[in-house]
Amino acid sequence: MRLRIVLPPAALWIMLRYFFLAVAVGCLGPYSYSYLERVTYQAWESRQFDRTLERTADAARPAGYAVRQSPEVSGAVVGRLSVPRLHLFAMVREGVDRKTLLLAVGHIPATALPGQPGNVGVAGHRDTFFRGLKDLKTGDEIEFSTLTGDFKYVVESLTVVEPDNMAVLAPSTQNVLTMVTCYPFYYIGNAPKRFVVRARQVVPQMLANME
Repeated sequence: MRLRIVLPPAALWIMLRYFFLAVAVGCLGPYSYSYLERVTYQAWESRQFDRTLERTADAARPAGYAVRQSPEVSGAVVGRLSVPRLHLFAMVREGVDRKTLLLAVGHIPATALPGQPGNVGVAGHRDTFFRGLKDLKTGDEIEFSTLTGDFKYVVESLTVVEPDNMAVLAPSTQNVLTMVTCYPFYYIGNAPKRFVVRARQVVPQMLANME
C-alpha cells in the first residue's frame, strides 16, 4: 500500500513562493554585501580625504601650483574624481585589480598621476561608479582632486574601442585624462567593447614639475 500525499493548489503555490523567495534572498545576499562594502568604503575614504585636506591646506599656495607625485603603492588612495553635471563622485585608488574596482575607481598603473605631464588613466565598472558615463557629453567638466592639487578637465571625445586597444592609454605630450569602462552599459555578461572618455586638462594651466 502506497501513501499518497496530495497538496491543495493553494499550499503548492505557497511553497513555490517561499522557494523563489529563498532563491532571491540567496542571490541578493552577495550583491547587498558588495554594495554596503562599497558605500562604506567610499564614505570613509572621502571623509578621511577631506580631513587630510583640511590639515594640509595652504592658503598661500599660488594658483596653478602642484607638487609632482611619486607613484602610489597598490591600493593607496590617489584622490577623488567627480563629474558635477552627472552628480558622479568616486574615490580613486591605485590599481585595477578586482578588489580595487569593487570598492573604487582604479588608477591604471604606468599612466601619469594628476599633476604629472601626460595621460592619466582611470578605470571603473560600468554597473557601479561609471554607469553615469553613458550620459556624458563633450564639453562636460571633470574634476580630479588630490592632496597635491585640484585638476579640472574638459571632455573632448567619447569613443568605443576593442578591449585590446591600448593606444588610448599611450603617453601624451598634453595633460589629458582617459576614463575607461566596459560597453555596452546594459550588456549582460562580459561586455565586448570599451567606452573611452578623453578629456583635456584646463586647470591649472601650468604645473610645477617637481620631484
